[in-house]
Amino acid sequence: MSNTTDSSWRKLLRPDEPLLLPLAHDALAARLIERAGFSAYAIGGFPLVGARHALPDIGLVGLGEMSAGMRDIMAATRLPVLVDGDDGYGDVKNVTRTIQVYEQLGASAILLEDQVAPKRCGHMAGKSVVPAELMARKLRAAAAARQHGLFLIARTDARAVHGLDEALRRGELYLESGADGVFIEAPESPEELERVGSEFRHVPQLANMLEGGRTPLLAPAELFRMGFSMIAYPTTLIFRVARSIEKALADLRRGQLTLAGEGTDFDAFKDMMGFAPWAEVEDQFGD
Repeated sequence: MSNTTDSSWRKLLRPDEPLLLPLAHDALAARLIERAGFSAYAIGGFPLVGARHALPDIGLVGLGEMSAGMRDIMAATRLPVLVDGDDGYGDVKNVTRTIQVYEQLGASAILLEDQVAPKRCGHMAGKSVVPAELMARKLRAAAAARQHGLFLIARTDARAVHGLDEALRRGELYLESGADGVFIEAPESPEELERVGSEFRHVPQLANMLEGGRTPLLAPAELFRMGFSMIAYPTTLIFRVARSIEKALADLRRGQLTLAGEGTDFDAFKDMMGFAPWAEVEDQFGD
């Protein structure tokens, strides 16, 4: 096994602007992210589990279900993708298999976190974290399991459990254990974000902008100035989609059937789905 890291994900990290990562909850979202001109995207447990299973992100879905969902999403676009590996779904053997599965699917980068299973969304109450050395062993196993340059980001949820100092200490340990980047989850003020950004300015690090979460929402340029080279938007798309569905259903219940202009139209949706190339195949080879 090799722990050599390819530079493909690193090439996305520019010196003059942050890498913006909308999170796709399904294949349509991934397709639209690509059409909107983003250079990469991410798939996270919170939106995927919500959209695919209508369940909360509290450790109810395992590797098989998660990887199946991510496979379907990734098939809709050729953009580089950061996937959520949760806690690796078990011990170092399971972490090794998690890395193998996502590399085989074609992921470019992966997040692994130090929560105690069953894990939960990083902005929910009631989290706990494993001992730091246990997570370090998992990261060493993950780094050794790589065959195709998967970029490894270590996430710690220790801020909410043990405070920011411990979260920063863990970040350093995790980098020493083979991680390529770091993600300190849920800082609770601009000052904390500033400190995190300063502490890890020497490595790629990720900021998480979750609407209604514990971390204040700051502009990409401000986060980049602080030292964050990657900025994830985990709930932006799924929250808007859920609200739009609720609104459409409420309109239908009220008998408001003149819905033109409230959404996309038929021709635009066919274009989003890539209808034209399939029609050409049918015309060329069909009856």
